[in-house]
Amino acid sequence: MTEVLLAVGTRKGLFLARRDAGRRAQDGWEFDGPHFNAQAVYSVAIDTRPGGAPRLLVGGDSAHWGPSVFRSDDLGASWQEPERPAVRFPEDTGTSLERVWQLQPGGLDEPEVVYAGTEPGALFRSEDGGRSFALVRALWDHPTRKDWVPGGGGLGLHTVLVDPRDSRRVTVAVSTGGAYRTADGGQSWEPCNRGVQATFLPESQRFPEYGQCVHKVARDAEHPDRLYLQNHWGVYRSEDGGGTWTSIGDSLPSDFGFPVVAHPRRGGTAYVFPLNADSDRVPADRLCRVHRTRDAGATWEAPEAGLPEQAHYGPVLRDAMCADDADPAGVYFGNRNGEVYGSADEGDSWRRLARHLPDVLCVRAAVIG
Repeated sequence: MTEVLLAVGTRKGLFLARRDAGRRAQDGWEFDGPHFNAQAVYSVAIDTRPGGAPRLLVGGDSAHWGPSVFRSDDLGASWQEPERPAVRFPEDTGTSLERVWQLQPGGLDEPEVVYAGTEPGALFRSEDGGRSFALVRALWDHPTRKDWVPGGGGLGLHTVLVDPRDSRRVTVAVSTGGAYRTADGGQSWEPCNRGVQATFLPESQRFPEYGQCVHKVARDAEHPDRLYLQNHWGVYRSEDGGGTWTSIGDSLPSDFGFPVVAHPRRGGTAYVFPLNADSDRVPADRLCRVHRTRDAGATWEAPEAGLPEQAHYGPVLRDAMCADDADPAGVYFGNRNGEVYGSADEGDSWRRLARHLPDVLCVRAAVIG
């Protein structure tokens, strides 16, 4: 049977839910957990690349034992943790791992490659399915890194996008360092932030080469060179793989927010969750609304069926919104109120799937079976 697996990482563990992928309604979700009780789960990857069983990778953060990466090849029935930390900084860097912000499978031609983005801001690469990771030195040693500074949530590398046409081409984003890209498998990197504002800098320095507080980047499904970027103030689109960016947030109620998600198959379709302001991090206009574009940001709409009508105060974090790869695609988000919402019709209507969970930090979903 084909199912959709939904993984919800929270401040107090991981919750998993499954339902028939042929769903016509949004009923039938069965949640279990918490896995990794009392650990903050900031990152989850559901690796469904051909050649093996679906693999779950989880970045857990124990207040007592510290951060770790866990693996499951049986959809969470059992978990493995390496004897030595999977992600660790070499001694000569003089630093230590605070958190795994992101776990991202590599390209289809690299079935055992997994990337990890961390705090402090760094990229790690695994070639054994996530059992062990090595620091990507060229980015760590990049001459601009000395100028990266922590954002409000820390100095984290939170986005890893592998180009589906060429696994050597990877785009990453750091808060607060900006977006960077490589075309040679990580041997060299260049900033790719032209046109993105850094509103916290003086007027004369608003468009630096790097140093923007990028919150999230997503890749268009039909046009791989088209990227969508949610910034600390500003929603942008690039048509040249990040070489230049154009603002597409003017018609939104606010262009401040954290997540941006691209539809898994439909070009020009993306989703954001606007917040009022960096100084007022609640849903824009106090309305719990996912805003959707179907024309690459020329216009936005916010279908409200199934979402709360009353004033709402639950912000959605950068990795707490996602889409699955079903047809039609499911879209999901969790908030800091401990609620999870899902749409089985690509955002036309919504249903609350869970409530009273701990603070939701990340949400991932995929078709399995």
